Amino acid sequence: MKFKVADYAGFCFGVQRAMDMAWGELETINEENVYSLGPLIHNKQAVKIYEDKGLKVVDVLDKVGQKSKVIIRSHGVSKNIYKDAVDKNLKIIDATCPFVKKIQDIANEYYNKDYKIIIVGDKSHPEVVGINGWCNNEAIIIKNIEDLSEIPRNYKKYCVVAQTTINLNMYQEISGKLKEILDDVTIHNTICLATRDRQKSASELSKEVDCMIVIGGKHSSNTQKLVNICEDNVKTFHIETVSDLDEDDIKKYSFVGITAGASTPSWIIEDVIKFIKNI
Repeated sequence: MKFKVADYAGFCFGVQRAMDMAWGELETINEENVYSLGPLIHNKQAVKIYEDKGLKVVDVLDKVGQKSKVIIRSHGVSKNIYKDAVDKNLKIIDATCPFVKKIQDIANEYYNKDYKIIIVGDKSHPEVVGINGWCNNEAIIIKNIEDLSEIPRNYKKYCVVAQTTINLNMYQEISGKLKEILDDVTIHNTICLATRDRQKSASELSKEVDCMIVIGGKHSSNTQKLVNICEDNVKTFHIETVSDLDEDDIKKYSFVGITAGASTPSWIIEDVIKFIKNI
């Protein structure tokens, strides 16, 4: 059996940075507690390791004890979270991905110039919730081409940004349509480079192999996009860990492709590679 790993797979820069920052804080715990506002990344196996080290995961700042440290994860948060943290005398460890921070800055800048902000993404995703919080939670959020019919036309000018992990082809289709239906629209392609690289390499690999294994959290947006892209070309297995694989299923294929979402640790990828090698 042959196998090949996609050129781009596993931790992206933003996730690796957040994990390193969090681990550094946990290594220096004194009297302070260290909290993460939401799961550090969308990978429960990795988060468990950090929780065992002492990280406390909470969903709201009200659950954070005073004078504690609170980690802003790579997805970022709304503008008001920073103010609330200062008011509660918390030390902020800001691990917001620089790509996400750039989108927040764009949304805030154009909102203050009286543009109506349009975010292309999933309205329930924490990254999108955070971006919306930089334009007074007044953004229009659309997820697919069908949502374009719901965009109000009573604003003079619009600014469009994208969730970092959405499908590039879909975003290009949506932004093209927006240029057609809106008179004054500024388009910002804010899909991060890591996402583009992963999607492209996964797509190319899925056209070479007999099946694909996509490794990543079931709740990971960027992993799900990889699954969708690969499924368009070949039989695809979405797993979180090697324990989700059935040897009898994989043995049916002579050439297996492997890729992984941006929140998937290298050790989980290595476990899958060992599994394939042993068949």
